[in-house]
Amino acid sequence: MNEIFARRSIRKFLPTMVEDEKIEQLLRAGMAAPSAGNQQPWEFYVVRDKRVIQDLSHCSPYAGCAAGASLAIVVCSRDENMRFPAFINLDLSAAVENILLEAVHLDLGAVWLGVAPYKAREVLVRRSLGVPKGLTPFAIVAMGYPQATAEEKPREDRYDPSRVHYV
Repeated sequence: MNEIFARRSIRKFLPTMVEDEKIEQLLRAGMAAPSAGNQQPWEFYVVRDKRVIQDLSHCSPYAGCAAGASLAIVVCSRDENMRFPAFINLDLSAAVENILLEAVHLDLGAVWLGVAPYKAREVLVRRSLGVPKGLTPFAIVAMGYPQATAEEKPREDRYDPSRVHYV
């Protein structure tokens, strides 16, 4: 539970590289996500090349913070032979959330940058990474060691009992 309540979107990073063993743990966390019918529709691109990360930072108006990340994990969907294609985005969202929570556990900072359902973003990511036909870019998780900033606010308690309904 600590990671759930400590998680926040981090957009400023130190230039320190993320270690291989931490990257593997992040990917293991992503692949541990539940998926409809256990279809596991994910493919992951691990991006360390600063030039490619810079390209990815231009894929949307909100992705500029990725330029300072030492690592990006691009989550893509496999589009063929899926038993439950209507649930692919739900499955991928669970994988991204697992990666974000594992990043907190590993003392990394991360931010989820949406790609899908915007075709223009998908095209830019596809071009930057050389994503082949049959895979569709879904999200970018930019990450690295967080840079402490003076403007950091304490984590707010988002619990709202007015949104809870007992039946």
